[in-house]
Amino acid sequence: MRTDIFARLDREPEPPKIEPPRMSRHRIALFGGTLAFYLAIVVAVLIGSGLVTLDWKVMLFRPYQQWPGIHAFLDYYVVLGQRGPTAVMVACWLGWRSWRQHTLRPLLTLGASLLLLNLTVGAVKLGLGRLGPHYATQIGSAELFAGGDIFPSGHTANAVVTWGILAYLATTPRARRYLSAVSAVVSLGVGLTTVYLGTHWLSDVLLGWAAGLLILLGLPWVEPLITRTEDLIFAVREQVRARRRTTPPVPVAVGAPQTVLLPQPDNGDSASGSPVLEPVVTGGRPAASVPAAPAAGTRQRAHTSHVVRSERMPVTPAGSRRPPHADRTPRGGTSPARPVAGG
Repeated sequence: MRTDIFARLDREPEPPKIEPPRMSRHRIALFGGTLAFYLAIVVAVLIGSGLVTLDWKVMLFRPYQQWPGIHAFLDYYVVLGQRGPTAVMVACWLGWRSWRQHTLRPLLTLGASLLLLNLTVGAVKLGLGRLGPHYATQIGSAELFAGGDIFPSGHTANAVVTWGILAYLATTPRARRYLSAVSAVVSLGVGLTTVYLGTHWLSDVLLGWAAGLLILLGLPWVEPLITRTEDLIFAVREQVRARRRTTPPVPVAVGAPQTVLLPQPDNGDSASGSPVLEPVVTGGRPAASVPAAPAAGTRQRAHTSHVVRSERMPVTPAGSRRPPHADRTPRGGTSPARPVAGG
């Protein structure tokens, strides 16, 4: 029996599907401005400008020592920026939406955004090789090309993309506005939390915000590829279903020629009224494929090597199987007279 919640969901109409965002002039302008901000931060860190000096001032201020009371809470809050837990939570929600709306677009959009995030952020991390605040070696240095991997902040960029994808895939403009505000607050808090914990420079967080925003703003360019991928997956699924529905023909093995005894019409030549059996070579085909023309009123019997009990020859003579005894008298006979003793 189905529960009430699933029965109610079946009666509810599906949420309206709005068109995916397109690269309008406003969106292209935001993308260009964010890209310029991204490049400006990279250049500022490369040349060792005042942004690097600000990084060191914040690091030496040690916020985790100034406000130790919130340290335990922020240790859990920063998990909202970790790629593994957040991706699983968002994927479960989007999977539910995909099942309800009979489309793979939410899951494919999440996968495409995470793939772009790993490629772009990972490439810059490995290329610049910046060390974190806890591993800095020289005060005032940018700590670049030293084998690190913290520039830009992966926690911050992942928070922007993972929670921002919910606003990107919202089905109503009102939900899109609310989810955009929530994702902005969450990603802003995750970035500042990494600065508080001392795991990232302030410039790492700024670049992480810009990196995540660039992926969200550029997703409309990936929409045609997502649509083609969804159509391809559905086409493959229909092919698999069609193959399962069709049953393959059963092959008939052709063996050696077989001799089958088929009853032939009795013209009165046989002394016993049984039908005459004539051997016919089938040439390897099943016996059922050879046409038979039995005479009317005759009884057909399938040829078998088994002999029924009534047709077996008796192996013992009729009568009792016990051997006769000389001193016994058969039942119903007169017993011999016994001698009278005495006299």
